[in-house]
Amino acid sequence: MTKETIQHSVQEAIRAAQTLATPESLQFIQEAAQMIAQTFRCGNKIIIAGNGGSLCDAQHFAEELTGFFRKFRPALPAIALSEPGHLTCVSNDWGFEWVFARGVEAYGKKGDIFVGLTTSGNSENIIKAVEAAESRELKTITFLGKSGGKLKGKADLELLIQGFETSDRIQEAHMAAIHIIIEIVEILLADETEARKEEPLEVALPTVK
Repeated sequence: MTKETIQHSVQEAIRAAQTLATPESLQFIQEAAQMIAQTFRCGNKIIIAGNGGSLCDAQHFAEELTGFFRKFRPALPAIALSEPGHLTCVSNDWGFEWVFARGVEAYGKKGDIFVGLTTSGNSENIIKAVEAAESRELKTITFLGKSGGKLKGKADLELLIQGFETSDRIQEAHMAAIHIIIEIVEILLADETEARKEEPLEVALPTVK
């Protein structure tokens, strides 16, 4: 029974990863990477939030950008809304549903991106954060699962992983997509840096009298 369970779980993990090969998922990955790269080009940042395992994924997403992924390059501005003092202050004084919206209000500026991760699409604190982001003219990206919940169709871009009842499989697909997005962002920004290095220098020649 144990071996059969393991084999079944391995096949389910593979099936979760394969959801990223659909035309819709591939389009999402391409557009999300381009949006994030453009945001960094303009000097803006991304703000990321999630609950539980999705919060861990949000932190992972941010540290790959502020630290390193596959290329040595300048740090890229990303914030995961995970500071314990903020989370407990807001949840204690106002309600847990407001913890991420308040973070967006604190850090979000026009032109930034808010990224929300929720495997149900119904996390009230992510819904309110998306609404706060839209009111402050941030772009929005959501990583969803199951039916997409209340957030389906609400963000500028969304990845919806369907066909799984448990959050773990959905989160595995989300994290794989996040890694690929970061890989493409690095490639896009690195290609532009190299192109600038290869541009001929324009030297003003002195006028001969």
